Amino acid sequence: MKQLLYRRSSPEKTHHQHRQALKKSYRWLLWLALSFYLFFSSSTQSFLPSPISRRFLSQNQAFASSSTVSSLKIYVYDLPPEFNRVWLSNPRCESHLFAAEVAFHDALLHSSVRTVDPFEADLFFVPVYVSCNFSTPNGFPSLGHARPLLSSAVDLISRDFPFWNRSNGVDHIFVASHDYGACFHAMEDVAIADGIPAFLKKSILLQTFGVISPHACQEAEHVVIPPYIVPELDQWPLPETTKRDIFVFFRGKMEVHPKNVSGRFYSRKVRTEIWNKYSGNRRFYLRRHRYDGYQSEIARSVFCLCPLGWAPWSPRLVESVALGCVPVIIADGIRLPFPEVVPWSEISLTVPELDVGSLETLLVRVASTNLSAIQRRLWDSAVRKSLLFHRHGIFHGDASWHVLHALEERVNRRSFRRRRRSDLGELVRWG
Repeated sequence: MKQLLYRRSSPEKTHHQHRQALKKSYRWLLWLALSFYLFFSSSTQSFLPSPISRRFLSQNQAFASSSTVSSLKIYVYDLPPEFNRVWLSNPRCESHLFAAEVAFHDALLHSSVRTVDPFEADLFFVPVYVSCNFSTPNGFPSLGHARPLLSSAVDLISRDFPFWNRSNGVDHIFVASHDYGACFHAMEDVAIADGIPAFLKKSILLQTFGVISPHACQEAEHVVIPPYIVPELDQWPLPETTKRDIFVFFRGKMEVHPKNVSGRFYSRKVRTEIWNKYSGNRRFYLRRHRYDGYQSEIARSVFCLCPLGWAPWSPRLVESVALGCVPVIIADGIRLPFPEVVPWSEISLTVPELDVGSLETLLVRVASTNLSAIQRRLWDSAVRKSLLFHRHGIFHGDASWHVLHALEERVNRRSFRRRRRSDLGELVRWG
């Protein structure tokens, strides 16, 4: 019976052979067509699969110079208030250096980038405030609740919405504006040991922490963002009109005994070295005690020291730029926000941690040679604006605007890679 079923007449054999030849020719034609497709689309990025819309293509090149915010569409989850708004009962939550998590959330809610239809969204923002419970007896951020709070938020959205499970969180955004980002600890050794929570490792993190070398706390897709300072600083008098009668300024924690109760060396001893070397030097205006009006001192200063604290970054970096004081960055290996648009090497000075003993010599030399050129570039209003978040919308050229630009680049890159893998998989299957 099997022989009867599989036996073919001579015409049937001819027809079968003809079909096989056509199929083989079709495969070759498909290979040729897809080769042309992949070649030309690799330069134009003309394929963007769902949920990424083709609307990127007409506006992507114009984005950096246009007055529009972005062609992205971002869905903002409306989480229960215990994940965010309840924490605002602490007024420091929306004003301290970690408050980018609040500012960016508010900016999205007031922006045309936000969509209320999650099915048309390109990205999804998860608004969880984890740094509002800020102070502890030893002065460290209280971040012990961060991991369980974020885990609860992910459990909620993965249960009630299909979008997290569809992508395993790849197209979801979180803010981690803390010392060591989503490692959620102020001590580097503990942060490294804890690492980024596994459920966040595929998502996109907006974090203030960034270093050039590989680090456990940046082992996820991320955008380095500036620390938050109140945007009203850009309403101060123009930097070039301010009298600068302080040569070198720093106010902040400067341990006389750098090893504090935690047993770690604060600022890798850099701030202690600065205090011991220059506290009696009349060119250096160094103060160890808190003063709420210290921004007025920055506005009077020529150079502002920005040494590392527990982590490399510091809000002084943004405050100095906003108020026209030349930042002196003392934090080895730091990676700064928005280097594509902020000319850091032209508006700031970088001093190796081991060379703090030569600070005076270096700054006097700069003051007598190219200080005016540095200040001219630093006092560009576009530079100041690029590092400031605004709470009531996203404005052309501000910090949130540049975050969206960085997100759009990552979306396009990820889409290209996913589609290319899919196309190659189809070729293998057809072959």
